[in-house]
Amino acid sequence: MTQDAEQPFDPSNLRASDDDRAVVAQVLQTATDEGRLTPAELQERLDTLYRSKTLRELEPLTWDLPGHRDLVPQAPPAGPLVPPVAGPVAGSTVGSGAAGSAMARVGGTPTSSVAIGIMSGATRAGNWVVPVQFSAIAIMGGVDIDLTKARFAEPQVTISAVAIMGGIDIVVPDDVTVIVNGIGFMGSFEDSARVDGTPGGPVVRINGLALMGGVDVHRPKGGKVSLAK
Repeated sequence: MTQDAEQPFDPSNLRASDDDRAVVAQVLQTATDEGRLTPAELQERLDTLYRSKTLRELEPLTWDLPGHRDLVPQAPPAGPLVPPVAGPVAGSTVGSGAAGSAMARVGGTPTSSVAIGIMSGATRAGNWVVPVQFSAIAIMGGVDIDLTKARFAEPQVTISAVAIMGGIDIVVPDDVTVIVNGIGFMGSFEDSARVDGTPGGPVVRINGLALMGGVDVHRPKGGKVSLAK
């Protein structure tokens, strides 16, 4: 199928990827676990999900659910891109240089949307791009997430961390602000990264559950808070 050259580019006609489908499936499963969808409604939406070919068909499946992610990218600007001007601009503050450096982390195509360790381990580290919604699941296994050299698809991203009889370790760089809202049930959801990052820099929200397991969020320096034994 080709688009008429005289018609404007419509990004909603872009083909959906496996990662796009995985993100939507995760939101649907979470909504079902929370009682927002019945099993029958989940199956109906999953059937539609795996039949969908374009982002236009995929995106509406989570419009009415928390955690919805806009999959359709904005259309490219009509004019030429203008590179950012180096150095201070009018109205800038003393910390603007640091903020600009931190925001240099933002942008790029996500390289992974999920890390799963089931009776095994999974690692995300090095130069990778964190999507708007990332899921880390450790079941009787471990997941290590290192964001010190990562880029972020958007200025704010969310990591959903679920550890069941397993452990998830998340390292967050000093120039990133972290907001942790996790629940520990017969387990521990530790936040050792309470100091805000660079003002105006990227924000990482970390939500989830530690059930008879542990989730530890910390900076690369200063050590981690030891879990109670």
